[in-house]
Amino acid sequence: MRRPTLTPRQEDRAIALGGLLGGLLLIAFKVYDHSEGVPRWMVLPPLLVTACLELFRRTRPILTVALGGVVFAVSIFTGALIATTIMYTDLLYASVLYGNARMSRILHLTGAGSVVVLSSLAFLYSDAPTALAVVVITTLIFLGPVWTGDLVRRHREEAETQRLRAEQTALLSEMDRREAVVAERARMARELHDVVANHLSAIAIHATGAQSVARRQRRTEDDPLVEVLRVIRENSVQGLAEMRRMIGLLRDSGGGEADESYAAPDLDAVDALLAKARAAGQDVGLDFELEQSGERGTLAVPVGLAAYRIVQESLTNTLKHAGPGTVRVRLEYLPRELRIAVDSPYRSGAGQALPGARAGMVGMRERAGLLGGDFEAGPHGELWSVRAVLPRALVTEEGEGRA
Repeated sequence: MRRPTLTPRQEDRAIALGGLLGGLLLIAFKVYDHSEGVPRWMVLPPLLVTACLELFRRTRPILTVALGGVVFAVSIFTGALIATTIMYTDLLYASVLYGNARMSRILHLTGAGSVVVLSSLAFLYSDAPTALAVVVITTLIFLGPVWTGDLVRRHREEAETQRLRAEQTALLSEMDRREAVVAERARMARELHDVVANHLSAIAIHATGAQSVARRQRRTEDDPLVEVLRVIRENSVQGLAEMRRMIGLLRDSGGGEADESYAAPDLDAVDALLAKARAAGQDVGLDFELEQSGERGTLAVPVGLAAYRIVQESLTNTLKHAGPGTVRVRLEYLPRELRIAVDSPYRSGAGQALPGARAGMVGMRERAGLLGGDFEAGPHGELWSVRAVLPRALVTEEGEGRA
């Protein structure tokens, strides 16, 4: 069972209460040195005042030790009570522990001075053994708590220094970890480029060669084969260029400026997307229509990029899985949000077994979710519908919109 811990304020109250009860118990049994001619009750006020000073030992160390020294001097003449003496030594200890370094030096000097003065008086007015006893007692009272408090304070400062050093070490370790992650990203980018770029380059080269063969055979530009080869070459070249630009961003591990030639695609390129999709889908009986409503205005760059990618992935899925018919893309620009709708002829069944199945749906949903928008897709009657709602402006941590 875990023991309850006391707060600093509760500890001070416990020390004051313990000293007061211990002193009252000693007074009840008359265990104190009473001076002749002084009423016995005079031993009580120094005890009460010292116990009250213990309540402020942590918050007012300079005031408590100054008043405590006066009260202790008075207690020597009214009645030397050991409880009062112990609480005064605790005030000395607390003033060094919770006070400043200057206070520690002052108490060292005043304590040493008190030992010298009192032991000298004892030597002058008494014998040597008595003077030696006074040296030991005054050293324990005036210098012992000061030395102890100074030692504890140094240990605490050393512990704090070690804690800060451990935090710095942890911070350096985290920085090393991040550098390792960035280096691994750069390595993965190089590997991705080496693996994928070669394939895309090969596709572009073969498509160019096939176009040349088709031209030698005097095929016209309207020939479906020539058109398909042109679309394949354009898509492979564009995909290679976009991949290289993104690879450049991944390789930017030093926090410097990214490749300025990279321009994130946005909704301005939707017409080009539909033209490519129309050319690729004409052989399977697909037609594409675009409908836009509202005023586009200014969209945040991440919003425009996410909208472009959602439309692009929707058209790609349409070419893979849709049946013959008309694909309608609607972009609705509202004052606070952008609504995207893509409806394509729904073909029931498993569809084509292509690599990366369902990955596009996950990517579209994640893009919308990261911007605080909504996304849903699924069959609705004879259509496969994709719906996305994106905020026109990003929302910062302070709750303000940022375009």
